Amino acid sequence: MNHKVEMIRPYGDTLNDGKIQLSFSLPIACNALGEEAAKAFATKMGIHNAAVVHSTALGENFSFYIVYGTVEHQVDTSDLHVVEVESQAMDKDEVETFIKENFDRPLVFVGASTGTDAHTVGIDAIMNMKGYNGNYGLERYKGIKAINLGGSVDNETLLEKALEYKADVILISQTVTQKDIHIQNLTSFIELLEAENVRDQFIVIIGGARINHGLAKELGYDAGFGPKKYAFDVASFAVLALKEKK
Repeated sequence: MNHKVEMIRPYGDTLNDGKIQLSFSLPIACNALGEEAAKAFATKMGIHNAAVVHSTALGENFSFYIVYGTVEHQVDTSDLHVVEVESQAMDKDEVETFIKENFDRPLVFVGASTGTDAHTVGIDAIMNMKGYNGNYGLERYKGIKAINLGGSVDNETLLEKALEYKADVILISQTVTQKDIHIQNLTSFIELLEAENVRDQFIVIIGGARINHGLAKELGYDAGFGPKKYAFDVASFAVLALKEKK
């Protein structure tokens, strides 16, 4: 098989000029020395002619920088492997029609932000009636019973409630990702399901700013959705997966 090379480079002013911008924090005061340190780090990362275009103090002996420069690196996109959700997204009306035609009861979706994650913006955007950015949440969908448990729900409680409500789908939102705590928490939930021999009872979907479908599959979930995904994306995958399962 012939390998079709698809080389790309970053650009800023003109195509393929290699211009790149990155931001980072340093444990150093925001001053001339701090800016030199920021440029030095950028140079070590292979960025040529690095320039600090923005800097600000984050407190005593801590600072934030945005650095602009040029890279020589290229990427062959034909070598990249991307795992994406394969099912086609339906809009709200199509999801409701699909449920009516394929199921004889409402489908139960139980969702939460789990572990120490108290942020509910993500799970609310998917589940609450108002939804987000003009896209209604699952509470407004005919044929779906959406139960939002909120934030800081431990894995054991989420499973307990999923069993109590006879959930078809479990939705987990993860916003807090420092030191990969979301990976630990998500892994623990799958291990809990398997230990209780109930993994096959649910379609389990995760979402969050650092979540993607590839990571979800790697951790043992049915699907993962990152930024710019809405209730109809989640509902479409879930109802199609439930039909296939049935």
